[in-house]
Amino acid sequence: MQLYAVNLLLHFLKGTDMTEALLTPTLPTVNVEALRARCSTCSMHQLCLPMGLDVGDMDRLDQIIGRRRKIVRGASLFRIGDSFQNLYAIRLGHFKTYQINPGGEEQVTGFQMAGELLGMDAISADRHHCNAVALEDSEVCEIPFSSLEQLLGNMPTLLRHFHRMMSQEITREQSVMLLLGNMQATQRFAAFIVNLASRYEARGYSGSNFQLRMSREEIGNYLGLTIESVSRLLSKFKKEGWLRVSNREIEILQPAKLKAITAGTDTCK
Repeated sequence: MQLYAVNLLLHFLKGTDMTEALLTPTLPTVNVEALRARCSTCSMHQLCLPMGLDVGDMDRLDQIIGRRRKIVRGASLFRIGDSFQNLYAIRLGHFKTYQINPGGEEQVTGFQMAGELLGMDAISADRHHCNAVALEDSEVCEIPFSSLEQLLGNMPTLLRHFHRMMSQEITREQSVMLLLGNMQATQRFAAFIVNLASRYEARGYSGSNFQLRMSREEIGNYLGLTIESVSRLLSKFKKEGWLRVSNREIEILQPAKLKAITAGTDTCK
């Protein structure tokens, strides 16, 4: 899982020659311009590719952004083996990515939300190495990679930010390896909740009250826990007064406690 991220980073660092779903029903009259995505008017632009760009560079990026694409809950954005053409900036909604293990079973590799990119797994080999499925009705902006690659060669600010996003992907994968390899079940679950909270807060949403878009089974799959273990942990965190839980609604009551458990400074069993 970490190898493809390293390869795609090397793809951009190895030299200086870098110049190189489901649609909404068609109506009798279509405003084509309205179907185009614009970074400059998106509420997520400070978290996505345009972060740090001036007005001129933002306009240049806007010119290559393709259509907005709606993906209904349960539908695939791309599948393992699909040819690589676009990156996808999540405009609305949530996704999960997963691979198929040697036993033919699903292995969840991540959960993505608005302001994050999907599709970077395919840069090194020109084919996708994972499946991406919408956890709810969602919307993405298509970014043709060939056009983006030309811009990266001429826009240093955009190139630096793209490298930063790839580096964050590598860091995320390393964190998952640490999570699964060294942390106890309580730590894993606390880290998962803390991570979600920080990401929601960065998007201007509440970092203490949010809804879990993924099922308990999907959480367990991602964390290497059984669904029964996830249910027990939710009950435990609720009983201890760290969380308030109502179906998929979560309220963090003691964020400092959860962070301490995650860091290993609280030896809660």
